[in-house]
Amino acid sequence: MTRSSERRTDGVADAYDVVVVGGGAGGMAAALVLGRVRRSVLVVDAGEPRNAPAAHMQGYPSRDGMPPGEFLAVVRAEVAGYGGEVLRDTVTEVVPDGTGEFDVVLAGGGRVHARRVVVATGLVDELPELPGVAERWGREVLHCPYCHGWEVRDGRIGVLYRAEAGVHQALLFSQLSSEVTLFLDGAELPGEERELIAAAGVRAVAGKLAGLVVEDDRLTGVRLADGEVHEASAFVVAPRMVPRDGVLTALGVRTQETPAGTFPQVDPTGLTSFPGVWAVGNATGAAEQVVNAAGAGYRAGTAVNMSLLEADLAVSRQRAEFASAGAGSGYGSGSGSGGA
Repeated sequence: MTRSSERRTDGVADAYDVVVVGGGAGGMAAALVLGRVRRSVLVVDAGEPRNAPAAHMQGYPSRDGMPPGEFLAVVRAEVAGYGGEVLRDTVTEVVPDGTGEFDVVLAGGGRVHARRVVVATGLVDELPELPGVAERWGREVLHCPYCHGWEVRDGRIGVLYRAEAGVHQALLFSQLSSEVTLFLDGAELPGEERELIAAAGVRAVAGKLAGLVVEDDRLTGVRLADGEVHEASAFVVAPRMVPRDGVLTALGVRTQETPAGTFPQVDPTGLTSFPGVWAVGNATGAAEQVVNAAGAGYRAGTAVNMSLLEADLAVSRQRAEFASAGAGSGYGSGSGSGGA
């Protein structure tokens, strides 16, 4: 079968050693490792990466500032170089076949068999319902100082307060600018938090918000409900981070509570509570940046390969034992049958 960096449902094989669900950094790293040890790998990617709105990614040594789309194109080519395949489709279900392996059902109508599965489906950022936030998300509307803070340094940075997130973001962004304003949006700020932002030089504004002000396709301010506008060149929000874990939930994998919500529980290699299924990247936690996800994918890939190797060796031993037993009883080799 001809290999390519991206394939459609037609032409895909019926069975693979591993199907990777999701083609971000974590999934592609797992596919790369597995391809290099000659495992057959199919990556099924819906083409909806979390960082698609961002013009650049940061904190990845040697790739700092690289556009996410360019990064993924390079990785896809690397995976293809080792025989891996990438299919643009969506996995709707992972069905155990009763033997410890799986049938993977595709939205496009296909179905492939996998001995092992790696889920790297990421998460969805549910944004505050404030006019202008969704439209500027990934541009001037941000959430992470490590991802985008350097790019907005020394600017007028507004931070939307949410009780569940506290003043954490305002304190972090105060390292990057002396002009940080915390917009309370009508909330009451606890005394301890008020003392913290005062110590950090962060100003608090109490009024309810009406939305963001955009002029000439750039953020210029934050408008209060009473019409007052505060200048801002960046606006920081705390999205609700929801894992795309539908296939894992259907398998009944165990979950755990984290500060960012409920996520699948995995061991250090990414193995879930369901044998034969690993999960990596933002599907397992909110803090998995691109570099973290890639590392998790690498670890999962090596663990998956070892799992397959152990299974292969167990089958080889069983065959050898069967052949030996057959030879000893006069069956199997043919040496005890026939004759004059």
